Amino acid sequence: MPSAPRSEEPAFNQPIAGNLAGVGPRVAEKLAARGLLTLQDLWLHLPLRYEDRTRLTPIRGLLPGVPAQVEGRVEAVERGFRYRPVLRVAIGDASQATLVLRFFHFRAAQVAQFAPGARVRCYGTPKPGQNGLEIVHPSYRVLGPDDGEALGDELDPVYPAVEGIGPASMRKLIGQALDRLPAEHELELLPPDMLEGLGLPSLRQSLLTLHRPAPGADLAALAIGTHPAQQRLALEELLAHNLSLRRQRIALQRHRAPSLAGEGALASRLRDALPFALTGAQQRVFAQIRRDLAEPSPMMRLVQGDVGSGKTVVAAMAAMLAVEAGKQAALAAPTELLAEQHLANLRQWLEPLGVRVAWLAGKVTGKAR
Repeated sequence: MPSAPRSEEPAFNQPIAGNLAGVGPRVAEKLAARGLLTLQDLWLHLPLRYEDRTRLTPIRGLLPGVPAQVEGRVEAVERGFRYRPVLRVAIGDASQATLVLRFFHFRAAQVAQFAPGARVRCYGTPKPGQNGLEIVHPSYRVLGPDDGEALGDELDPVYPAVEGIGPASMRKLIGQALDRLPAEHELELLPPDMLEGLGLPSLRQSLLTLHRPAPGADLAALAIGTHPAQQRLALEELLAHNLSLRRQRIALQRHRAPSLAGEGALASRLRDALPFALTGAQQRVFAQIRRDLAEPSPMMRLVQGDVGSGKTVVAAMAAMLAVEAGKQAALAAPTELLAEQHLANLRQWLEPLGVRVAWLAGKVTGKAR
């Protein structure tokens, strides 16, 4: 198949459609439904796990629950229909052991493939069966009598499913996308000395490692997400997220907001009237909020705490800073029940100070609203 024409767009933004061979409108639509629109999306469509087809395991060396690739000759074939159709194929190898391949969904053409003496190479996870170890629905290939098919030189990635696109097709598409990876100096954004200090690979090398891990790669680390290549991508994502938040904060600080830099008399009266003393954390958080509200730019602050830790009191004291400055304050709640609970508390705290508290819900309409 001829290769697709190359776009002049930067590789990050190049659409999959029109840039990769084998991607017509229907395939592009299926990829788009999975959120895969650009080459960068395919680079970051990372494998769920890996299959090691770089070596053959003797049948006698198989372990239950451990995926492996074996090669043997068909010794017996049996079709059964007791409860549902089943095809059992027994293969043996030079280790003088037998493995059963079990299929519940099969076609007549498949049965014909498994002629006695045929060489079969298969991959799957063995488990104990009635007659020793068996693999249910292995991936397999029937080899010719003199076929010396080479083993793979990379672990095979298994990608998250994309409806309507088979695993082999997905691997080919991602392989094409990886061939378009920019050179390291064009792709890398982080300083080399920083990566060296952290013991992390470059972004390009990380992507290639995760999509095309070499034999002997640390599969255990890859499975739990602690491989250096995975940590490198995590660093990239966390850094991008924090830089995005930083840009938003800088942009917000350019906006103007009224400075609520009063004496804090109302807040002090509320604090003194409470039937309990504020904790050190509550006092510290309120002081930070007061400093923010005194600035001529909007406040961006999240007060986080466990249930019952006293967040509502801190919010009420902050509201008193606004009221003292001649403004209004609104306390939003996700449910009417919670809003009514806040209403009762705020009225108890604030009305003795001469502050009127009103309740506004979606069902309040007309003049009352």
